[in-house]
Amino acid sequence: MKNYELVIIGGGPAGLAAAVSARDHGVERILILERDKELGGILNQCIHNGFGLHTFQEELTGPEYADRFIRQVKDRGIEYKLHTMVMDISRMDGSGDKCVTAMNRTDGMFLLQAKAVILAMGCRERARGALNIPGYRPAGIYSAGTAQRLVNMEGFMPGREVVILGSGDIGLIMARRMTLEGAKVKVVAELMPYSGGLKRNIVQCLDDFDIPLKLSHTVIDIEGKKRVEAVTIAEVGPDRRPVPGTEERYTCDTLLLSCGLIPENELSQNAGVTLSPVTSGPVVNDAFETSVDGVFACGNVLHVHDLVDYVSEEAAGAGKNAALYIQNGPARDARTVEICPEGHVRYTVPRFIRPKQMEEKLTVRFRVGAVCQNCSVATYFDDELISRRKRPVMAPGEMEQVILSRAKLSGYPDLKKITIRIEENEERKAGMTE
Repeated sequence: MKNYELVIIGGGPAGLAAAVSARDHGVERILILERDKELGGILNQCIHNGFGLHTFQEELTGPEYADRFIRQVKDRGIEYKLHTMVMDISRMDGSGDKCVTAMNRTDGMFLLQAKAVILAMGCRERARGALNIPGYRPAGIYSAGTAQRLVNMEGFMPGREVVILGSGDIGLIMARRMTLEGAKVKVVAELMPYSGGLKRNIVQCLDDFDIPLKLSHTVIDIEGKKRVEAVTIAEVGPDRRPVPGTEERYTCDTLLLSCGLIPENELSQNAGVTLSPVTSGPVVNDAFETSVDGVFACGNVLHVHDLVDYVSEEAAGAGKNAALYIQNGPARDARTVEICPEGHVRYTVPRFIRPKQMEEKLTVRFRVGAVCQNCSVATYFDDELISRRKRPVMAPGEMEQVILSRAKLSGYPDLKKITIRIEENEERKAGMTE
């Protein structure tokens, strides 16, 4: 059994940034385990630009962004294994160390001992089987991510007449990509009354190419036995059931599904990590430490991000805190305060903070559960209003944030909970009552 201070599971943007940060904070024996044939993760197939504006102050493609961190990993001599699948994480008998079981073709199945582990496995797309679309199972149905990999990395066009179900960012980007490759994207249908993607992607990928976006619509039928021949979409009501008489039929040879992303959580769950029922990712504290001592999580395995720059920022924090854990052991003051999402706030990351251990400034990220207009993000310490920030519009497709200050928290030694909620602005309330 080989011994490491830190094992990082996943060699995508989160794992790479976490490894660089851990090394810069004094951890020497680091191993990255990546199941793919190269480092970089999902960024390798994202050849469009728009990455790196926050991290590097310039606009990069996905592979260019990944390469910046791959170079940093190699320059620091951080060890990594490719084509390697992690099977299990468990606690070593008689110590707080972790035992990581992994396998690849070269080494077979092998065991690793580590003082700390960082989960950075990313996320996956929802499969068609979870969508309950009636019809046959013909060729021509792809997840948007699979189509992206085929077009951008394999040089294979999935089809020429395309309908897309779901307006997540990958689906929006693939609407533009397929159009640029000569395909006709006939419509993007979205079950929800709002888009799941960034506003800029709606403008740049749909509006700029005159691709219609039909909100509150879903696919109700797929025609074709050997190959997709047509799909029928229909409007859905508030109960998300199709409204009779609203059916529209589109002839096509390809259906792309962009119906949301889910953290890769099987390994986390099997390791005994507590998962959020909202995000399906681990519940963490301000150090990005999970409910399992010495196991940290960051990036899309924790919650699905809208910008990779935030993934890198979060992962750097996880790497730093894993280094502190390795060097100093568990924090002595275990007192935690829960952050409670209320109203339209669906969840927060982190969910718990340790007032005496957290950084001077802590970014709490969250998503809203519906489009909110002319509202404010209110933060309460117990029942006392601490801050209130007006927002003209908030949408589920874009992450929001609140900054907590350790100096401010120090004035509340008996604090029981922090509440973050969306509230209507007073002027809006007045307008509604007039």
